[in-house]
This record gives sequence, structure tokens and C-alpha cells, in this order.
Amino acid sequence: MILINADLHIHSKYSISTSKHMVFQTLASEAPAKGVHLIGTGDCLHEKWLKEIKSLEKVDEGTYKFSDTRFILSAEVQAHKRVHHLILFPCISSVEEFRESIKPHSKNLNSDGRPHVALTGEELGQLAIDVGALFGPCHAFTPWTGVYGYFNNLHECYGDCSKAVSFLELGLSADSNYADRIAELKNITFLSNSDAHSPYPLRLAREFNQFKVNEISFSEIKKAILRKSGRKCILNVGIPPEEGKYNQSACIKCFKKYSLAQSIRNDWKCTCSGRIKKGVLDRINELADYSEPRHPKYRPEYIHIIPLTEIIAKAMNYTNPNCVSVKKLWDALISDFKNEINILLDVEYKSIEQATNNKLAKAIKYFRENRIILYPGGGGRYGQIELPNSTLF
Repeated sequence: MILINADLHIHSKYSISTSKHMVFQTLASEAPAKGVHLIGTGDCLHEKWLKEIKSLEKVDEGTYKFSDTRFILSAEVQAHKRVHHLILFPCISSVEEFRESIKPHSKNLNSDGRPHVALTGEELGQLAIDVGALFGPCHAFTPWTGVYGYFNNLHECYGDCSKAVSFLELGLSADSNYADRIAELKNITFLSNSDAHSPYPLRLAREFNQFKVNEISFSEIKKAILRKSGRKCILNVGIPPEEGKYNQSACIKCFKKYSLAQSIRNDWKCTCSGRIKKGVLDRINELADYSEPRHPKYRPEYIHIIPLTEIIAKAMNYTNPNCVSVKKLWDALISDFKNEINILLDVEYKSIEQATNNKLAKAIKYFRENRIILYPGGGGRYGQIELPNSTLF
């Protein structure tokens, strides 16, 4: 068997508020530099993107290839109460059949890669089951579009289809320690995906999964998600929950943070007149069956990473981690050490010291030693990082 890294939830250029560079050529060139072997196509229900998918080199019925990067068919769909669902399809014909089924219920199927459908979670789940697709909630705890933002349990959303939920996507503001405080999730595989809207280092594969499979294909990923025949997810990787945009309860206008008690006392209104949005951590505390996480035996380790471009920007005192200067330093490190995951986790520190300047090498060391300071996000603004002993930089 082999180990592969997979980011199963992204978007194409056909989704609203998404980079025009979210095309297969760019994705296939950026994925290896991040250390990812497999990507979900995203947006496969959009007619124009589906046409582009069909032009890719076909590996098997559910797997495609551009250069050395593999793709499997995936889409995010918004259903009842604005809840978002991730669907993984086994083949093109299943995508087309599903598309025909939701067409009468969607007004934007051909205008947005993330279609909105006037269907319940149960109805959507049944349609996925009918075409042999896997389905589960996207960024499950996010207050605006997560299943637990509107429902207290999976059955309330998916009804009789709740037992067929194949996975739960944790989202940027949660990890396994958060989710494993909820008893009903003990038998469900967790996924950590990027939900990337741009293909560049700060976003693509900022969260990913490592699977143990026989080959890179949809059928093997399906077995791994369902934990069949020795295939399984052996690692979840993602940003610390505090870095997520909705980790803490906070005002969506001025981003002032509030405790749950303060929020309730203020009737969810900020002193600036803005609306306080409940954070993922507070929502987990409301739902939790356990005060501490209870990980089932099969649950893989969750490793927290901070995108290398963020670390570079902070070390070199650049305000924008997407700027040209940061990208040049990132490219140089990738050239030396193959991919970002190697740099963050595996390469000997002495080699990094020799390859780059002292400030950057020291920042990577601080990351590895878990010494980077985190200021939690909330209200729609990402959390911030700070280096210890910043006066030394």
C-alpha cells in the first residue's frame, strides 16, 4: 500500500468569489509543491467545468489526471437552511444523473460552481445515495453554512439518510479534539480539506488528509473513507483552529470578541451595533457530550500546520503573505526541499539553516517547537500569528 496526501474540497474559476486561476493547469503545477497527490475537482456539477473535466486524461471511471496530479469528482452544494454539503462522485454518469435530479430545484446550477438547491439535507443525501456518491457536511461547525450551525445533530438535517453520512469535514475552525467531544461522531471519518478559492500556497492544501491506499483512485479513496479492506485515513492535517475565521464568538463588523455569556447577555449585539456571530468553540461547548475529547481507536492523529507563506511573511516582516517577495522565498525553499510539507515537518533543521537566512530558519524552528503565538479569529476574520521574542527579528 502507499500513502497519499489529498485535498478533496476546492473550487474552480466558475464559483463566485474564486480566483480565475483555479484551472487544472495551475492546480496541477501547484499541488506537488504543496506535497499533495490528489485533489477533488470541485464544482463538477457546473456544465462548463464538467466539460473541462471530461477533457482531462482519464485514469478510471472516477479518476482523472493532469500532469502528475490526480483528480476525483467532487462538488459542494448548498441546501436547506444554507447548509453546505460535500459530494464525491464515482463517475461522470453519476454526476450527470445527479445534475438532472437537482436541476428542477436550482436557479443557479449553470451560473455558480456551488449550486443552491431547494432540497432538505435528507433529500439531497438520498439523491447522492441513488447515484452511488459519498456525501457529508462541509465545514460542519461554521456558523453561517455548517450543519451544526443550524441543527443540533445529524439526524435533524439528514433524517433517515443520517446513517449513510460517509464523512464529516471539520473546517478551518475545528479539529479532531473539538469534534470528538460529540458522541454521535464516534463512527464517522473526519476530513480536513482546504475549501480553496485560489490555487496559491496560502490556500491550496492548507488542510489535507493522508490516506493509506493501494493506488490513487476514487474507489480506493472511497474504501479509505469508509475504512474498508485495510484502507483508511491515517492523518488529518490543518491549521490550528484558532486561525479559523469563526473560532471565537465575535462581531462581524468590528471583530470584537465576546464570551458566550456576554453574547447572550448582549442579545448578540456588539457595542458598535454590529452582530455577534457565535464561534465554533462556543458551539462545540454547547453540543459536547464530553468535557474532553474521546477519540475512537481508528481516529488518526491531527497535525496542526501553519502555511509556510505565513511563517515567511512574519519572519521577514511582510504584511502580505501573498506578495512577490514572500513567493520568491517560498519558491527557493521548494526548489531545495521539494514541497512545503517536507519543509514544515521533515527536513533536518540544519539543512534549512544552510539554505535560507537566519530569521526564516528560526521562525520554522519556532513552528516545529509549537512556540508560535496564536491570536484567535472570529466574526469572519482569520486568526493571527506572532513569533516569540519578536524583538530579535
